Amino acid sequence: MSAQTVLAYDFPLLSAFWTMLWFFLWIMWFVLLFKVVVDIFRDDSLSGWGKAGWLVFACVLPFLGVFVYVITRGKDMGKRELAQARAQQEAMDKYIRETARGGEGGASSVDELARLSEIRARGDITDEEFKKAKEMVLAGSGTSGHSGDGHTKSGG
Repeated sequence: MSAQTVLAYDFPLLSAFWTMLWFFLWIMWFVLLFKVVVDIFRDDSLSGWGKAGWLVFACVLPFLGVFVYVITRGKDMGKRELAQARAQQEAMDKYIRETARGGEGGASSVDELARLSEIRARGDITDEEFKKAKEMVLAGSGTSGHSGDGHTKSGG
C-alpha cells in the first residue's frame, strides 16, 4: 500500500490562508526595502561611497542586503526617522506661527505700528509722515514703499 501525503495546500481554506500569508509577507518586504532605501539617502553620516555600497548590496542581493542593513543599522533608522519627523513638525509650527502673525514679511500690523511710533518718537519722521505710513499699514499695504527711516525732522 502506498501512503498518500496530504499537504496543507490541498485544503481550500488553508490554501487561501497560505496565499494571503505569502502575499502580505511579500508586501511587508517591499515596504521594508523602500524604508531601507529612504534611510540610506536620509543618513548624513554615510559618505557617498557608503550610500552607493549599501544601495548596490540592497539591489543585487535584495533579501540579504535588506536584512544585513536592518541588523547593522536598524537602531539608527528609528532615530533618523524621528529626527526628520521633528524637523517637519518644527517647520510646520514655524509656518503656522508666521501665518498667524499675519504677514508675508513676518510682522503684523501691530508690530509695524509700534515700529513707526518708535521712529516718530525718535524724531526721524514727522507727524504727517507717520499718519501716511499708519494709513498704509492699516490699509494692508505695509510700509515697504515708504522710506521714513532716513528722513530727519525739518524745521526744528
